[in-house]
Amino acid sequence: MTRERILIVDDEPDMVENCQRILGRAGLRCLASTDPREVPGLLESERPDLLLTDLKMPALDGMELLRQARQVDPQMPVIILTAFATIESAVAAVKAGAFDYLPKPFSADQLKVAVDRALAQRRLALENLRLREQLQGTYGFENIVGRSQAMTQVFELVRKAARSEANILVQGESGTGKELIARAIHANSPRAAEAFVPVDCASLPEPLLESELFGHEKGAFTGAVKTKPGLIEVAHRGTLLLDEIAELPVGLQVKLLRALQERQIRRVGGTRQIDVDARVVSATNRHLREEVVKGQFREELYYRVNVVAIALPPLRERTGDVPLLAHAFLKRYCQGRERPLRGFDPEALQALEAYAWPGNVRELQNVIERACALADGDAVTVRDLPEHVRSAQPVSRATTPAPATNLPLKEAKSRWMNELEAAYLAELLKRHDGNVSQAARAAGIDRKTFHRLINKHGLR
Repeated sequence: MTRERILIVDDEPDMVENCQRILGRAGLRCLASTDPREVPGLLESERPDLLLTDLKMPALDGMELLRQARQVDPQMPVIILTAFATIESAVAAVKAGAFDYLPKPFSADQLKVAVDRALAQRRLALENLRLREQLQGTYGFENIVGRSQAMTQVFELVRKAARSEANILVQGESGTGKELIARAIHANSPRAAEAFVPVDCASLPEPLLESELFGHEKGAFTGAVKTKPGLIEVAHRGTLLLDEIAELPVGLQVKLLRALQERQIRRVGGTRQIDVDARVVSATNRHLREEVVKGQFREELYYRVNVVAIALPPLRERTGDVPLLAHAFLKRYCQGRERPLRGFDPEALQALEAYAWPGNVRELQNVIERACALADGDAVTVRDLPEHVRSAQPVSRATTPAPATNLPLKEAKSRWMNELEAAYLAELLKRHDGNVSQAARAAGIDRKTFHRLINKHGLR
């Protein structure tokens, strides 16, 4: 675990040495300078958690360093030290954003108390900042819609895996919601108050991706005008999402494997090893094991990122989830309309359920957004759907269930029976134009049981 770092600045070497000794004994990592002109560079490169600075120094005074520190990191507390304490200078320092103001001489206890309070305030400020970011995005399970048996199993696995520190691999077709699952894992983990940092491994060429992941030192390459921490550092104590990890260049796979094994990284152009503690969630729409067999993905890294595997089912295998998702998207996209939409007419819902959704949830979301924009009445009709959705042939889920060969026989059988039951009930409802009493009689069960089953599968 990385210790919090304090930058101590004073033109008196004895004062710097005493502060280092006192705070070092308290388990804190101290950086020191007796030349204030070095401090702007140290603030950029070292990103300390706290600045402890003398007020009056040649070249640059403490007030100027306070201003520069807040520009680099607004959450970094600054404590001003001075042998010339006055009420006016104290008020000016606090007004400028100083956390505390310590007149010299001060005792070791006074210094430790002030530093402890400042670091506690920083931790609280960072935690609040991250929680606000998460609340804005609502990244819990409530943002993932699904009651099918397949998704119920996914939710159960996510809840169990989130409690651990194990690295997780989320696999699924494009548009199935892999990033939402990764965010749910983070939001339900002990690291929820820390940062969630997504990285798209497919979007950047190798040199830029290396710099993004591991950071770089100033002057490491053309255009590196200042030191920049990598996203693995930014995810310290939090969660790092490596999206499309199968696209990670082989050269970076080696470097990532070392970082995960050693829990240390070295910035591009740097020489110093930096401790990192990030939980890694990876996502891909490819079969990573097959990439290993082809020699396109390192086997050691595969086992390192794949401690717990979560397979996201495609939408066509999520029996009963299409109507649920359609209504959730309808609620989202009909907001702000002069005339609200009450829902879908039966023919439109049948068309949505019949379509195979090769683009999965993302495609359904786009179709519903389009329908909300085009609908003239108080409900979405089949005319508001794209032609390729209207003309789709019904998917025969009852006769062609997906072979769940990745599951034990008992679980696979349960899943198959669940899908068969849902498809049977849906077909009965369709045949009897949604009349539950007639459908129940045809099924040979009472109406109450039929209602319970259609609620279970989200068919109404």
